[in-house]
Amino acid sequence: MSADLSQLLNLREMEGAAAEVMSPAAFAYYRGGANDEVTLRANRDGYAALRLRPRMLVDVAHIDTSTTVLGVPLAFPVGVAPCAMHGLVHPEAEVATARAAASVGSLMTLSTMSHRTVEEVAGAAPERLWFQLYLYHDREISRALVARAEAAGARALVLTVDAPVLGRREAIIRTPVFTKPGTVLPNIGQRTPGSEHLDDLSYFNTLLDQSLTWSDIAWLREQTSLPIIVKGILTAEDAELAAQHGAHIWISNHGGRQLDTAVTALEALPEIADTVQGRAEVYLDGGISRGTDVIKALALGARAVFVARPALYGLALAGENGVRHTLELLRDEIRLGMALCGKTKISDLGPDLIRW
Repeated sequence: MSADLSQLLNLREMEGAAAEVMSPAAFAYYRGGANDEVTLRANRDGYAALRLRPRMLVDVAHIDTSTTVLGVPLAFPVGVAPCAMHGLVHPEAEVATARAAASVGSLMTLSTMSHRTVEEVAGAAPERLWFQLYLYHDREISRALVARAEAAGARALVLTVDAPVLGRREAIIRTPVFTKPGTVLPNIGQRTPGSEHLDDLSYFNTLLDQSLTWSDIAWLREQTSLPIIVKGILTAEDAELAAQHGAHIWISNHGGRQLDTAVTALEALPEIADTVQGRAEVYLDGGISRGTDVIKALALGARAVFVARPALYGLALAGENGVRHTLELLRDEIRLGMALCGKTKISDLGPDLIRW
């Protein structure tokens, strides 16, 4: 039975309600971070530490929240970040998430570790899908995935580079996720002989190429005409290298799930935006829970932000309608926050709005 979404007024209430309906294993998988979860907490707390400098006596009768990402029009600057295995919380899985994102003028980034195929999800969100990619030891599997994503209509490839190995996520170790026997994650390739005893995460870890370097961006460029976004950047140095390699930049610490005590995306944003200077589009994820968080990120140089956990909590509560409610909450808070700041369009948001 779906939750009464009208009673859930913000993303934190959505999370609390989702915790009551999700299995303990699924909630631990989505919510948990690495080690002591220092970075997980800092992702959210960093936004509260920033103060806004609103301007008064501005005509805010009309607020325009629209923008674009790599030519895709967005009704507001929020997309859905890649998160694995949506089927843990809803039978329509990634298809429902994609359909909800498209319905409000957003877009979805489909995880390689999805329960539904890239073709199915692309059909639910025409022209509003990016595909998240890991590069495997077996480059043929990666090449085939890229070809499938491009053929299905994905508008960009998001290469995750901060997970040469999976971080130590103790919540998952304590409460492991088990999928149904015989379950196949359709976008990660077939299991190799002898791996049948491994769970999905352990098997996936064996596929990752730990020797990945910047030279592999050139290999990926040879496989596709799609824009390439490098996800997991946290320093100006790596942002410069990404720009030199013709890639766009997604600032992320993997939701606090990889290297604990790493800097947050918000902390890394100013130096990266200053380094890139418009040569590439810059996005971020991690810790977004209010529309004012989005405004702060855009003011400091992000073109758009992405959320994963909040979308999954909405999916657990009410399927497609729950994801839509999550995104609409953020959309409405962005519009309200911009009006109260005296800003009428996204391009008005700049560093002058922020007090550290």
